[in-house]
Amino acid sequence: MPPRRNSATKSPEKNFLTRVPRTTLTADICRQMVSRLIAGDWSEGERIPSERELCQRLGVGRAALREALKALEIMGMIEIRLGDGTYVCHRSEFLSRPLLWAITGSNLSELRELAEARCLIEVELVGFAAERATAEDLKELGRHLDRMEASLTDLNAFLEADLYFHLAVGKAAHSRILRNALELIRNLTRNWIAESLKRDGVALEALNHHKQIFLAIAKKNPERARASMRKHLEIMAGHLQATKNNPSSSEALHRESTPAS
Repeated sequence: MPPRRNSATKSPEKNFLTRVPRTTLTADICRQMVSRLIAGDWSEGERIPSERELCQRLGVGRAALREALKALEIMGMIEIRLGDGTYVCHRSEFLSRPLLWAITGSNLSELRELAEARCLIEVELVGFAAERATAEDLKELGRHLDRMEASLTDLNAFLEADLYFHLAVGKAAHSRILRNALELIRNLTRNWIAESLKRDGVALEALNHHKQIFLAIAKKNPERARASMRKHLEIMAGHLQATKNNPSSSEALHRESTPAS
């Protein structure tokens, strides 16, 4: 949960909101709020003004404002805490929920588009990581790799370690824009990994792929790192498509490979 910061303690007072015309009221409120959130006029974890204050600044009624705020919450840009206030979410959550819907129950054409997007982002990131990773970056990647190896019989823990390995690659690339792009699709990436792991033997296969990726980064070999990441993503995309094509058998395999709690 983001840390709480009360906007009332900040100065000077923020007056970047302007009155909204009454045509397409809810959509216009939403557009203005989105632009202000993306611009960073409110910081991550900051509490935005109360409904009463927002209504006064925007010149709108409470019903239209609440509809707009609910849309922003669905988009993952704000968190409404009953009895407390409304807070700005972490930037990596912005627009992530609609993106997550894109893969949930999606067809194979959409899965191919997702595979293309991941490949474009992560293959370049891992190449930069092989060129730029520091000793501390390598330690972090190694920690996640060790967690993956220790969690082969606990697929939930394996999922978390796998996801954070990919995010650590993004960090090691020291490319802020590409890393932000990876953060934007982190929930899609999590869903991708979770679906792929439903197939028997995929966790061990993924672990071996990640070991090859790690070695290429450690040896500062960007060509090998890119090739290893591309191979990993292509193979995992094949498992994901197979899971979508035959979910019942994949879920049965998943139950067999997961120890009883």
